[in-house]
Amino acid sequence: MKQLLNCPAPAKLNLFLHVTGRRADGYHLLQTVFQLVDHGDTLHFTLRDDNVLRRVTDLAGVPEESDLVIRAARLLQAEVLRRTGALPPGVDIAIDKILPMGGGLGGGSSDAATTLMALNALWQAGLSRRQLMALGLPLGADIPFFIFGQTAFAEGVGEDLQAVAAPDCWYIVIEPGVQVPTPAIFSSEHLTRDTPVIKITDFSRHLENQNDLAGFGRNDLQHVAMTLFPPVAEAVEWLGAYGDARMTGSGACVFAAVATETEADAVLDQAPSKWKVWKARSLKRHPIIDML
Repeated sequence: MKQLLNCPAPAKLNLFLHVTGRRADGYHLLQTVFQLVDHGDTLHFTLRDDNVLRRVTDLAGVPEESDLVIRAARLLQAEVLRRTGALPPGVDIAIDKILPMGGGLGGGSSDAATTLMALNALWQAGLSRRQLMALGLPLGADIPFFIFGQTAFAEGVGEDLQAVAAPDCWYIVIEPGVQVPTPAIFSSEHLTRDTPVIKITDFSRHLENQNDLAGFGRNDLQHVAMTLFPPVAEAVEWLGAYGDARMTGSGACVFAAVATETEADAVLDQAPSKWKVWKARSLKRHPIIDML
């Protein structure tokens, strides 16, 4: 096996996101449900004749040295060396990038997770998904979820994951055209950090009673982002006419769930041309898992 091509790196949505406290080290304690959708980046991996790891795609604003994809590849390469005493071959990594930076869709983390899973297979490294999750966590709190690979109730800083059921549905997603830097949101004096802790059964019971996602919880980061970045507020207001609109992650993207693709298309037809707006279907399982 010399190549792994067309490896998906899907986006995620936070169906709700509660900030329940703050640790002594400054990290925020969160509760959320992560949902994968069938829209995202695509990565291609080709083995080299040396040990060099290269990103062969230019990404504006993302130097190769700081790219999570390269950092993840180097971590795994070092882990394989530690375990086997042999350095695995280098890899050329190409990225078809469509997910925006600063969008709250987890694009960089998803790319890194796909890199870890693909190279684990390409190098025949034999690490379990749990081991890959632990390896990726220091790079980003969302990376373990993408390797976990299914709809998940998350706690802690986002790394404590339990599988949870969510309904099959379609999402309309608006990219408001701004990048929201995560530190600006979490450092805001207006961010509340005392939302009561819930149980996973609270989410599941809501779905049983309502049979949809509307009305459960909120995104505690949304108010801060809407205040600092008016385009986010505008997107929430516009999409709110068609459903329960909320922001994902720390922003900037805004989404709403609908039951059918026909309903999604109807909303897309009305969307202002100033935004990039797209539809995506919920995924129960990360598609790369079935590739490897």
